[in-house]
Amino acid sequence: MTENYINYGKRQVTKEEYLAPGHRACIGCVEVLAVRQAMKALGPDTIVVSATGCMEIVSSQLPWTSWRVPWIHTLFENTAAVASGIESGLKAMQRKGIKPEKKVNVVATAGDGGTSDIGLQALSGALERGHDFTYICWDNEAYMNTGIQRSSATPYGASTTTAPAGKKSIGQVTWKKNMPLIAAAHNIPYVATACPSYPFDLMDKVKKAADTDGPAYVHIFSVCPTGWRTSPEMGIEIGKLAVQTGVFPLYEVENGKYKLSMKVANRKPVQDYLKLQGRFRHLTEDDIKLIQERTDEEYEKLMKLVEESQG
Repeated sequence: MTENYINYGKRQVTKEEYLAPGHRACIGCVEVLAVRQAMKALGPDTIVVSATGCMEIVSSQLPWTSWRVPWIHTLFENTAAVASGIESGLKAMQRKGIKPEKKVNVVATAGDGGTSDIGLQALSGALERGHDFTYICWDNEAYMNTGIQRSSATPYGASTTTAPAGKKSIGQVTWKKNMPLIAAAHNIPYVATACPSYPFDLMDKVKKAADTDGPAYVHIFSVCPTGWRTSPEMGIEIGKLAVQTGVFPLYEVENGKYKLSMKVANRKPVQDYLKLQGRFRHLTEDDIKLIQERTDEEYEKLMKLVEESQG
């Protein structure tokens, strides 16, 4: 390969940065690292549609931008709809000879609030219609940009500004919405979960999603030191623990078939993951036990889907 690539063992990664340095992300932000990794996988022939959220705010304050590919900011609720229009417009222009036949990655991105809450209707419609685009959710488990409000992706027991822990409240009282499973229920060609603590796995999945003919959905776990009340230098370790405890399993769903990307034979206790985060510091032993039981239950459900896919 050329000097524009760097070797990591048998792997090669481009040196090109399609999300430029100089953005305004918080110290230790793992979400912006996830964006950087995803953009390396997508490359220059990409159009990004970005919902309102942390990544929009930190990367696009006029007169500066960190984006080195065509980028469009849209609202919380219609990211997938805008991406659908771009994808349809490109097809029409190529069909009429206005644009040359060329693979262009149309990518819609939003946080967990813009995906599992406000933007779910537009996303569901785009997946159902079969648009050839990739949707990426940056999941930091709350509305971090506007003040750490709870979302439907906020895990049980977490303390947020709108679901605060107190004498009579545990914080978040509902369990995290399983957005990848909802996406897979649309019978689309490709769904995956990823975490920037495992960068090659993340980049491989984003590349596979972009190369998929039809809609693809990638759900990326994004540790937020600010909202989770963690030490900034602990982001990568916390991401690894999310995977190693089974809180956030890494898997793919290709044409309805489930495949585990990383099987953890001896999962660590969820307490190892929870104890590093201030948003969980109020939890009792009974609370942690309940979360452990739920984690085990959900992991077994996933394993059953994997086993059925192999059979």
